[in-house]
Amino acid sequence: MKFPKKIKVIEVGPRDGLQSLNKWIPTQDKIEMINLLSHANFPVIEVSSFAHPKVVPLLNDAEKVFEQIKRHDGIVYRALSPNFKGTFRAIETGMVDEILGLLTVSETYSLKNQNMTVDDAINEAGKSFILCEKSDVNFVMAIGVAFYCPYDGVISDDNILSVIQRIYNKGIRSVYLAASTGMENPAKINCVFKKIRDKFPNLNCGFHVHDRIGMAATNMFSALDAGATSVEGSICGIGGGIAMPHGTGDYGNLPTEDIVTMLNRSNIETQLDQKIVHETATKIASLLKIKSNSRTNI
Repeated sequence: MKFPKKIKVIEVGPRDGLQSLNKWIPTQDKIEMINLLSHANFPVIEVSSFAHPKVVPLLNDAEKVFEQIKRHDGIVYRALSPNFKGTFRAIETGMVDEILGLLTVSETYSLKNQNMTVDDAINEAGKSFILCEKSDVNFVMAIGVAFYCPYDGVISDDNILSVIQRIYNKGIRSVYLAASTGMENPAKINCVFKKIRDKFPNLNCGFHVHDRIGMAATNMFSALDAGATSVEGSICGIGGGIAMPHGTGDYGNLPTEDIVTMLNRSNIETQLDQKIVHETATKIASLLKIKSNSRTNI
């Protein structure tokens, strides 16, 4: 396998993690969590979501959180937006550096998760991208359940590439593929990323990794071998899935502290100090009153 010399590690815990905790985290604790992550110097931190508050009530304080965090120079503070209305709301704050659009490859999951078809989601993404371009805000497209859907099963490579082609045609050049269920296999992930690299050589394509059956680390290295440009994890491994069948959304992301440790020990530069990252994870676990899912905190 051939790995990159360096890779960007993106922290999504404040959004992807907290929306799935099944308990309310006070606004000030969210702010403290993000401030701790900033101190650890993650290059991108996914702060919150601008989905409708009724849809994601655990993150209904997005504006307050963005307003009160202590920003560090050089760090990108990102927000997820599942549609144009959310993007408009986020940009109106004047505090969001980057918008993460959202669609899923599975028609079934898209209807359950966003109450829209894949076609509708792609059109919403196009409108959000145009607004971000006009507002000088970065835009990244999240492509969920990119490899396996708990309702539809394995996603075909042609389906993935078709969706990316349509996004690409709208001018979007930064995406990530999400292994949303944690049930994906490394051979497929490697194959898909290689096809994307060959067909879209100027597309930045990251990897967002969940862990259900213990394959997350292998999947991550398979994506890196095939050209993934970034990796996304969640501190302490918090997170899961929304609109998943009962029990299948209970498994979180690969812990960011484990990602950093594995990459650093593989001589892949992350520009992150794994000791500081692990200390940060310990503080956040205490703050949130949770147990970390890390396997490398030794």
